[in-house]
Amino acid sequence: MVVFAPFSVKEYFYCNLPKKVSSYSQIHFLMCMEQVDDELKEFIINYCRSYRISKIDEDNINLETSLDLDLGIYDIEIDLFLGEFADTFHIDNSKFSWYKYGYPTGSLGVNMLKMVFGYKSAWVKKMAKRIYKPRFSVYHLQEALRTGRLV
Repeated sequence: MVVFAPFSVKEYFYCNLPKKVSSYSQIHFLMCMEQVDDELKEFIINYCRSYRISKIDEDNINLETSLDLDLGIYDIEIDLFLGEFADTFHIDNSKFSWYKYGYPTGSLGVNMLKMVFGYKSAWVKKMAKRIYKPRFSVYHLQEALRTGRLV
């Protein structure tokens, strides 16, 4: 379900919840049901392939996928990624600043975990999120597509 409205996805689900939904995990589940825009998904996949960022699981790209933790795009690469994203989708990124999110720098510990154990099992992803807090997710890109601005 893709929602195109003048409010965010979170506001939509909080305002239109069924009466039986009361816990945060159920709200989280409803938010995860929203699909990533196909053009955005293809852009991410093609970008990672063309710049050989990392091997990504194309089927598991969702709104919670982190660009820095899950896809391995950080430091100068994320600036290049956002620039190409803004050019491709004609997004206004003039007001964008990393002060809101924190600049994604990556983590040596997470890189070691990925190298030794891979990044497909759930316990490795959980441990990586404890070591390094993800900064920027696909949800922010989807919101930029919806509003036309990257804020």
